[in-house]
Amino acid sequence: MRKFATAAAVIGLAALGLAVPATSAQASTQGAGCNAKWPGRDGNVRAWADPDCQGTLLGVTQGNDPDWSDNLGPFTSGDENKASSVMNSGTIGGKDVVAFYYREGQSDVTGYTCLAPGEKYADNLTDNRFQKRDGTTVGPVDDNIMSHVWVTASACASNSWLT
Repeated sequence: MRKFATAAAVIGLAALGLAVPATSAQASTQGAGCNAKWPGRDGNVRAWADPDCQGTLLGVTQGNDPDWSDNLGPFTSGDENKASSVMNSGTIGGKDVVAFYYREGQSDVTGYTCLAPGEKYADNLTDNRFQKRDGTTVGPVDDNIMSHVWVTASACASNSWLT
């Protein structure tokens, strides 16, 4: 019986040891898609329909877009409420932060979130929420961006940053 218990413990530890490297390898590939698509500081904001900068590229621009649901600008009808990952490859200095908004019109009254240039990208928006001007949070960021604007870091509250 003692040999059986020892053998079971060894098998259990071996199985645990095999599970840890697989998990670590999986974690190390997180962001690999965004890493591979990083263009350097080309002055643009980008958004993709799927996590890790995968799926449909919804838009690329150096400018602002007050309504991703209209047919004007780089993000057009059908791009609203679809982004699951975003990238800030803007140039450093001045208005180098991208503020994404819960509604069209770029209003922090309805909710916003910010992506700093040093963060480069947010590869999975499911763990982020929009922040309102009054400090309350509203809906999840994933699949809910309707507009964006370039701002300075001072325009973003401390708890409004994408992670």
